[in-house]
Amino acid sequence: MSGRQIPWAWRPRFGLETAQFGPFVSILTFLRVLGFVYFVAFVSFGVQAPGLVGSRGILPFGEYLNAVRGSLGSAAWRSVPTVLWLRPTDGALRAVWMAGAVCALAAVAGRWQRAALAVCLVLWLSLCSVGQDFLSFQWDLLLIEAGFLAVFADASAVRVWLFRWLAFRLMFFSGAVKLLSHDGAWRSLTALGYHYETQPLPTPLAWYMHQLPMGFQKASTAVVLFVELLVPFLFFAPKRVRHVAAYVTIGLQALIFATGNYTYFNILTVALLMFLFIEPAPRANAGKRHAAVSVALAAFIGVVSGLVCLELFSVGLPPGGAELLRAVEPLRLVNSYGLFAVMTTTRPEIVVEGSDDGVNWLAYEFPYKPGDLRRSPPVVAPHQPRLDWQMWFAALGSYQQNPWFVNFMVRLLQGEPSVLRLLRYNPFPKGPPRYVRARVYLYHFTRWGERGWWRREDGGMYFPPVGMR
Repeated sequence: MSGRQIPWAWRPRFGLETAQFGPFVSILTFLRVLGFVYFVAFVSFGVQAPGLVGSRGILPFGEYLNAVRGSLGSAAWRSVPTVLWLRPTDGALRAVWMAGAVCALAAVAGRWQRAALAVCLVLWLSLCSVGQDFLSFQWDLLLIEAGFLAVFADASAVRVWLFRWLAFRLMFFSGAVKLLSHDGAWRSLTALGYHYETQPLPTPLAWYMHQLPMGFQKASTAVVLFVELLVPFLFFAPKRVRHVAAYVTIGLQALIFATGNYTYFNILTVALLMFLFIEPAPRANAGKRHAAVSVALAAFIGVVSGLVCLELFSVGLPPGGAELLRAVEPLRLVNSYGLFAVMTTTRPEIVVEGSDDGVNWLAYEFPYKPGDLRRSPPVVAPHQPRLDWQMWFAALGSYQQNPWFVNFMVRLLQGEPSVLRLLRYNPFPKGPPRYVRARVYLYHFTRWGERGWWRREDGGMYFPPVGMR
């Protein structure tokens, strides 16, 4: 916001309009950006939800809730906190993500922001609780934690500090896990020599970055570790130093955004970094009730995040610590973070095929993950094609380790429309095939002068040919 008078209908409480840096960075701006992130998250997942967790999807959430209830009885709702317990139907699933999108737009517009964001938090947690493999990414958890803090966001010193503490944990944990994993690629500074090629969904720029010499990749890896391990401590430094730390971290996020499709993760991270520019407003500390809420909030997040830190660094938890973490875990309000703790050095890709005779096989094409060697890497963020992402994880293991993959193959044999809509190309438009199978290939970026974007070599059978009985 600029220095102009804020319209009364949009004027927030607790001094939000005074806590700003320049014309664009303020708590009100943060809340609007968060509303935009919520909108992207709800719509992106919502359009895929029928094929992922709908009643005829890969992992039907209704069956999941029934299984949880059968296992835990009356304690089921505490382990899986979701409003969908009230009505576990496809219609209710659609109503949840649509209502979330509407409330997110209200937050973007600056109307009833706290109430709108509180509803977004409840509905997004409800979806994450039933999303199973498809809604378990770190940015999904980060959105819950940031959304929880946003309900209480104002310019008081305690609450501004809590946002900085979240930004610190996000960045520092991401660096710490890389060293704690004892991964050779990070310790030898060769990680980025693999990363651009082996990450889940690279962009076209990643191809060009991969062509650069190993000396550049090692230097870049050292910079990443520096930004993640040392720069976060400057988040609590005096203003000018803190601003430099913010700009450096934003630069890293911009590079990640340009070379990989990480959904809304980079946008949300930059939004949290706004609090490195926001200075607390003294008048926002007024009020006994307000101070009491701040103390309770700081105590809860401080204790739980402290236990998470101890767990991350393999330090013994104090008495009752493990029980407290288990009790609050289903709410996902305080989390541990850290992407790419172990760098993948090869890129196995699963190619799913169908056949009517068991001899001639035709490949299903996914919309964004590598398949056709001539197709360029996509630019799809902030949308997340969640099936494409899960295929990347599945390729790193076996189908026995990924039970959802078996369900996916069954849906292809059934010709389920909601699942087929998640694909780019269905080679059997007249009816489902009699058999399906999956092969694995090792994909590599091409080099300068070679045709196409990818080359590959056969890695054998991933899932044996099967048919419906």
